[in-house]
Amino acid sequence: MHERPSADERAIIVQLDFGRDDLTEQLEEVRLLTRSAGAAVCAVVHGRRHSPDAATYAGKGKVQEVAAEVLAHEATLVIFNHELSPGQERNLERVLQCRVIDRTSLILDIFAQRAQSSEGKLQVELAQLEHLATRLVRGWTHLERQKGGIGLRGPGETQLETDRRLLGIRVKLLKERLLRVERQRGVQRQARGRGDLLNVSLVGYTNAGKSTLFNALTHAGVFAADQLFATLDTTTRKLWLPEAGHIVLSDTVGFIRDLPHTLVAAFHATLEATAEADLLLHVVDSASPARDEQVADVNKVLTEIGAAAVPQLLVLNKLDLSGLPPTVERDEYGTILRVRVSARCGDGLSLLREALAEMAMAKAQNKRHWALRADALQDIDMLSDSDGCA
Repeated sequence: MHERPSADERAIIVQLDFGRDDLTEQLEEVRLLTRSAGAAVCAVVHGRRHSPDAATYAGKGKVQEVAAEVLAHEATLVIFNHELSPGQERNLERVLQCRVIDRTSLILDIFAQRAQSSEGKLQVELAQLEHLATRLVRGWTHLERQKGGIGLRGPGETQLETDRRLLGIRVKLLKERLLRVERQRGVQRQARGRGDLLNVSLVGYTNAGKSTLFNALTHAGVFAADQLFATLDTTTRKLWLPEAGHIVLSDTVGFIRDLPHTLVAAFHATLEATAEADLLLHVVDSASPARDEQVADVNKVLTEIGAAAVPQLLVLNKLDLSGLPPTVERDEYGTILRVRVSARCGDGLSLLREALAEMAMAKAQNKRHWALRADALQDIDMLSDSDGCA
């Protein structure tokens, strides 16, 4: 695995243009990702291509330009805001004479720094090892140094085979541990599901303000910062609404464009709680010029984890930045579509609480309706049985 960037690590970012419209947003996002990982951005190298170069992704001329920036700034790290193949990564490191990581490795590193719970650490390690499995090459590897291959090597095994075997053993162990955690979570969710409380999960693009909103509603004191992936571990609290009583509210990990599949798979135990919620509060940074694309990216991940069918309430956050007034928007049938709030300033939170209370009461009313219907059907069955006996 790559070393984590230290506080004084100097990084060069490489952002290539393949004809997408959101290039400015992509660049700002990778800058924030880099700072969130603990590195300083020394320079950004731009380029335009029709397709990636097979050997170095950026092409020979552009790589020489990157090499000049590395030398000029004495950089120790080059970050490609793209997905590099293992071969491209090795070729780039050979030419640039410093560490090269891609977008996936950068996100994995941030997750490794942010994970606090034992479950979160297991999930991140599993994702890192599965990513590392594609990057094992012949010769001395990081994994061998970490695990101590001497004395563990089987007869006739090459170093590569040993590393793969050790990695496979560790991955299997982590999956078994996470499976046990997943079963425990399932029991807890079933217990909550048997109750009458509305079960709400906050979802949204990373840094949209989910944790700030969660704290504003519940006073939970969850860590919130202007960082990507400030929250990894799910936090659940009860929220009292005067009109409807208690509901259950959960804060979850933020999503991002091209979220690594290894992370989605590793965090399955955490993310599946989202799929079993009664309602998703989809928090959106209303001040972001890329908000529509971010909403689409979140919905894409929700589909991957089986939560596409869960009802959503859009919460357009950060009104203090967009300058719009707080409000509740409904469709022609009176159904609530979105609520505009500022979690930081508190504007519109009363409207959001009223919307949640309305939905909680609708759930309770619907449950009473089906209970009465079940009782009526049972009475009909009893009458039919008695008629048959007569």
